[in-house]
Amino acid sequence: MGDYQSTEIIKKILRDYRTVAVVGLSDKPERPSYGVASYLQARGYRIVPVNPRISRVLGEDAYPDLVSIPFEIEIVHIFRRSEDTPTIVDAAIKKGVRAIWMQEGVVNETAAERAEAAGLEVVMDLCMLKEHKKHSS
Repeated sequence: MGDYQSTEIIKKILRDYRTVAVVGLSDKPERPSYGVASYLQARGYRIVPVNPRISRVLGEDAYPDLVSIPFEIEIVHIFRRSEDTPTIVDAAIKKGVRAIWMQEGVVNETAAERAEAAGLEVVMDLCMLKEHKKHSS
């Protein structure tokens, strides 16, 4: 089992990668996924919404799934139930992403280990917004 809350990995992801597919991004401003994505977008990250129920959010076209995105993604940020993560991780591996970030409360050791074994950097059970605030100077 890896260290899925490694400060070194968190800092590397936040510093080196700028394109974030947000799986489960809601178009409702009161939802955590919207708040986190909006925060990241305001700080220069490209947000790519992944949600089959919406067509646009935060000024970006939404995609029904990761494989439908016609360009490179660096981070897959997961706002879904923990049991949904293995399928998302498998799609992310096929897509060739560099990192998986599971939001606070999203925990799936099997999916994390699979992503790590495929060479992806993995963060689990942490909020990207909170970590960005903590590590940005």
